[in-house]
Amino acid sequence: MTPTAKRSLFSGLIMAGTLAITSQALAATTIRLGWTTADSDVDPYAITAHYFAEELDKAAPDEFEVKFFPNHQLGDDTEMLQGMQLGILDAGVITGTQISTLDTAFQLNDLPFLYANSEQAHEVLDGEIGQALMDRLDAQGIVGLGFAEAGFRNTINNVRAIQTPDDFDGIKLRVQPSDLYIASFRALGANPTPLAWSEAFTAVQQGTVDGLEIPLPVIYANKYPEVTKYLSLTQHTYNALGLLISKQTFKSLSADQQATVRQAAQKAIARQRETVASNNDKILDQIENQGMQVNRVENVAAFRDKVKPVYEEYRDKIGSDLLDRALQITTQ
Repeated sequence: MTPTAKRSLFSGLIMAGTLAITSQALAATTIRLGWTTADSDVDPYAITAHYFAEELDKAAPDEFEVKFFPNHQLGDDTEMLQGMQLGILDAGVITGTQISTLDTAFQLNDLPFLYANSEQAHEVLDGEIGQALMDRLDAQGIVGLGFAEAGFRNTINNVRAIQTPDDFDGIKLRVQPSDLYIASFRALGANPTPLAWSEAFTAVQQGTVDGLEIPLPVIYANKYPEVTKYLSLTQHTYNALGLLISKQTFKSLSADQQATVRQAAQKAIARQRETVASNNDKILDQIENQGMQVNRVENVAAFRDKVKPVYEEYRDKIGSDLLDRALQITTQ
């Protein structure tokens, strides 16, 4: 080989190596993120997902590519949790009730009438109690990035307005597949019927159930005013949403990327909560304009008294220490 040919070959190898390194450097880390509800600008799950992607892009432009899979494209919450455990799914926005299937301590947030307002919930979930809950997911192969929110859950049905606990009597309500939810609504006198979210709309539409209980943004984004008549603002449960990432995915990131993901999650959650709160009044007006009859519950204490036995029934599953620490905050 002539000296000129050698120089050409050497130059070519350097160029090829440089291009390969550049290509690797430019390759974005893909995060597949799923949730079960609509991809709507008022849906709290969707807002969480999109804000997370936006904050990642702000912090590390072109370093991450978030691919969205809304409307249970990747299965229900249980299937997505399993996907994250196996590393098949990278991330998800998952309702807290379904996270409790991995660890029953998460049932704390499902206790009816635990939180009087969002501020109390934030104090619990953004502090040591919330961190203790998220830390428990590590053993399940999942990293908890924080708690977004869907707001408080309210009751919609086609039988009657809920003014007092007695108004629940005999109403067949779709509830999440959760023993605590079933116990709570039985205590209130309803006939709770556990159904997957994907089955809920059709069940109400066909009269298989009389109604269900979900947050305002989810009622509106998923077109429930089309199939239900009464909306009662029971605000019985604060609906926390876990922003979660597969432990396998998280460990595959560099230390800097892990820090970026955590920081982006916190910024996204702060923005999401503000958006959900500001949307609620507008959404309520829209729901009323679509013909639903809306009422506020005046005597919340009467409802709380009916569900007191549920707290003690689930104390051991939640953890007595966690429950007592939360009650110290919420009963001040």
